[in-house]
Amino acid sequence: MNDDAPVRHIFHEGEHALIIDRRGRRYLALLQAGSKFESHLGAFLHDDVIGSDSGSWMTTNRGHVLLAVKPTMADFVLDMPRIATVGYPKDLGTILVYGDIFPGARVLEAGSGSGAMTMALLRAVGERGSLVSYDVRQDMIDRTRANVSAMLSNTSNLTLKLGDVYEGFEERELDRVVLDLPEPWHVVPHASEALLPGGIFVSFSPTVLQVHEVVRTLRSMHTFEMLETMEVLQRPWNVSNRSVRPEHRMVAHTGFITIGRKCSPRPASNVAERN
Repeated sequence: MNDDAPVRHIFHEGEHALIIDRRGRRYLALLQAGSKFESHLGAFLHDDVIGSDSGSWMTTNRGHVLLAVKPTMADFVLDMPRIATVGYPKDLGTILVYGDIFPGARVLEAGSGSGAMTMALLRAVGERGSLVSYDVRQDMIDRTRANVSAMLSNTSNLTLKLGDVYEGFEERELDRVVLDLPEPWHVVPHASEALLPGGIFVSFSPTVLQVHEVVRTLRSMHTFEMLETMEVLQRPWNVSNRSVRPEHRMVAHTGFITIGRKCSPRPASNVAERN
């Protein structure tokens, strides 16, 4: 172990390690003293990882060398335990940037799922911000709590609630509302009441029919402007000494992201507008 390395770069008991073999296969291991990591390539003790630097190499009892690194959020959300389909990193990053999730923001999320979006939002709002996350299923809330706690050390500004936001919610003066729900249009009137002026509404939906309905509802409220819908496609590339080519597989359609900004109703105009 490098004695000069900051503590946050050293593996500790109770943390996760991402183990990668020579073919790029990945394994997520929760480090516990006295436990073993085992695969078809052999085994090594968790004690060998605990106290070492992230980026260290572990040798199995069969002589294979594996890389041990601390998982990034992208690594963790793809490999963490789940009940529902998790948000892909490409969508999480887009929502954080286009939804302008900033340190200190007051955010309401609905559709906690397995917690991928929850942990991304919580880390983005920082210690000065707050996040309230709703789901209609207790098992989803429990899974979200476990996954977020495994990735983030401080979750004191996260409130998980069992409830149906289609019926409304008590939070007010929100900066952002972020939804991953089957029928997000039911939340639009409540979001219009709860968001501060200039606040941003974000909805993630897998089908174009959902997008059409939520956009129609946003327009009908006359309190949301700057509406846009986007789809993010991720195309990896293989770069070697002799060739540069796209991978045979890509992360294509996962869903559509719709964003709107709360504004005061547009005043009537005497000027004829051109289409």
